[in-house]
Amino acid sequence: MSLVPDRICVIVGRTRHKMVTVELDEAVKRGAKFIELRLDYLAKAVDFQRLLPMKKCPWVATLRRRVDGGRWGGTEDERKMVMRQAIVAGFEWVDLETDIADEIKRFKDVKRIISYHNFKETPSDLEGIFRNMLKQDGDIYKVAVMAQSPADNMRVLKLIQNSSKPVIAHCMGEMGMPSRILSLKYGAPFIYAAFNKERGIAPGLPSMEEVRRDFQVESINKQTQVFGVLGDPVGHSFSPLLHNQVYKELGINAVYLPFRVPRGALPQALKSFHAIPVDGYSVTIPHKEAAASISSHIDDRVAETQAANTLVRKSDGFHAFNTDYEAAVDSLQANMPTLEDGHPRALNKCNAMILGAGGSARAIAHALHKVGANIKITSRTMDRAMKLADEVKGKAIEWEARHNGECDILINCTPIGMFPDVDQTPIHHSYLKPDMIVFDIIYTPENTLLIKNARSRNCKAISGLEMFIRQAAAQIQLFTNQAPDLTQMREIMRRALSPANYTRPQEEEKTEPVE
Repeated sequence: MSLVPDRICVIVGRTRHKMVTVELDEAVKRGAKFIELRLDYLAKAVDFQRLLPMKKCPWVATLRRRVDGGRWGGTEDERKMVMRQAIVAGFEWVDLETDIADEIKRFKDVKRIISYHNFKETPSDLEGIFRNMLKQDGDIYKVAVMAQSPADNMRVLKLIQNSSKPVIAHCMGEMGMPSRILSLKYGAPFIYAAFNKERGIAPGLPSMEEVRRDFQVESINKQTQVFGVLGDPVGHSFSPLLHNQVYKELGINAVYLPFRVPRGALPQALKSFHAIPVDGYSVTIPHKEAAASISSHIDDRVAETQAANTLVRKSDGFHAFNTDYEAAVDSLQANMPTLEDGHPRALNKCNAMILGAGGSARAIAHALHKVGANIKITSRTMDRAMKLADEVKGKAIEWEARHNGECDILINCTPIGMFPDVDQTPIHHSYLKPDMIVFDIIYTPENTLLIKNARSRNCKAISGLEMFIRQAAAQIQLFTNQAPDLTQMREIMRRALSPANYTRPQEEEKTEPVE
């Protein structure tokens, strides 16, 4: 029999009792079977008589101090008294920080989580701290620390792996996200998720909808194969949602995770994650060129572009591929306007201007050169623009001069306009002329300001979603040797990008501070 009722412990934390009861009720309606009630969030004294009638599943009582990332503003003696009251009142679980756990004795069959939190760092003596925790009277031992490097994920996961007792251990922050999900593969009894992510309960804490929809955590076990996306940032990426749902449809026991790796740290990160192991990576900004340079084998597209967006683990190391190359050309050709003779406009008769000179720009520039298009490259880094233009027999132009001259195809390969900077555009709307083809490889949001401007000026607009789906399909086939359904992938992304899929409690607290 499992120690806990579910693999997801849903955290509810609000300042008013009224909103706590609303969220408790809604959480259960949405499938929560195990709830942590953050009593420290309440602005007034805890009213157990008001809360307990809402208890429809097992609860964890947590009253966190500010030093541990909580909101408790009273004295320590008062906090201990409230915790004892919660234990007696009928909570099935209580969370006790390691420094006070010995002072609050076990009561009847109430289970105990002994916890340690560090919102600043992953301390150098973490293993020693954990060994001392295991000497205390707990049913589960929890460690939550702030990731400062990708390698910190592996340090906390090893705590779970090397312990004979039930352990929950993860890193916080965007860099720590892999450890939250992978903890289940390593044997953690459950993971935490927020009912309302906007409460800001902990850095990097996902919502209950995200862990179910994007990572499908109910099926993760020791045999689960691991893939992921490498980049900085990666929190905006829809790749985990898309890949994980496709793996489910294909019947593959795999999970795909976001790995935030800072620029220059790729070799060390790959070495750290070798122990998992990760069998394949999608590679995005800023690592595409670095991924090409460190691989043991590269395909023809990578050799041509010197940029890789895919790494596949083989016995002799990582093999690098570039699925952006065909995805970009296929996206353009599928959306080329039809001429009077009924045939689509030919790419080799087009003048293309590419904004940017990074990894994606390199793949697209070489692909367009291959089909015979005339190419201009402009970048905020002129040296990179000149280098790429020379490779594809094109012309480099200064970024400040990008509005001079004309083109048939405009392709944005910069991050300008990507979430959260959705009010920015890399080109002034006056440059856009009717019948121009405007291709923005950004897909978050799908309708960037550039795409909106293009449509308003009667251009042929191509969003980055089509290229995203095509390159992801090619990656999935490289990872799994199975071909996914493109139509199904488009439907997954349409649902994901629909605002209706991001529901929130209908009533908001107007007097509650921003959290």
